[in-house]
Amino acid sequence: MVLLESITIPLGTQMPSFKLEDPEGKSYASDTLGGERGLLVVFTCNHCPYALAVWPRLIRLAHYAKNLKINTVAINPNIHPDYPDDAPAKMMEKIKEWGIAFPYLVDEAQAIARAFKAQCTPDIYLFDKRRALVYHGRIDDNWQDESKVTHEELKEAINNLATGQLVALNQKPSMGCSIKWRF
Repeated sequence: MVLLESITIPLGTQMPSFKLEDPEGKSYASDTLGGERGLLVVFTCNHCPYALAVWPRLIRLAHYAKNLKINTVAINPNIHPDYPDDAPAKMMEKIKEWGIAFPYLVDEAQAIARAFKAQCTPDIYLFDKRRALVYHGRIDDNWQDESKVTHEELKEAINNLATGQLVALNQKPSMGCSIKWRF
């Protein structure tokens, strides 16, 4: 496991367009995924300890954001023969086990992860209704122990986006396992 941080991407960057399928083969296009106020895009997987630690928070935040008219999509770029826990069949198991109520998509070619410049799982992006990046950082200040969280940066960004306030410019990078690139 190689620990990486997300890289700095200029706020205002336009969201790359994409079309991906879920593990059952249902197709989703980026231009139809956004909510009235925006879209939360998370590159994640099933096996990384960092991703596993924050999945419950992500699921709760997605529900919270949905009530504020911001949709969520998760994208798995780790479709790699050396990581069978991230295979689409295992994604289907996790969707059921965790009750994931938003699209969890397969980026088998890893082209979308590359277009977003994703580095790690999780790598988190929040876009406004015009598809401009307003937040690219971590979920909160303690990935290991949710009971010790003192600052929920992503929730704050979601609230600010939903209420028309400025999203904080000082954004701490997300960190997690490196994406398992297929070269």
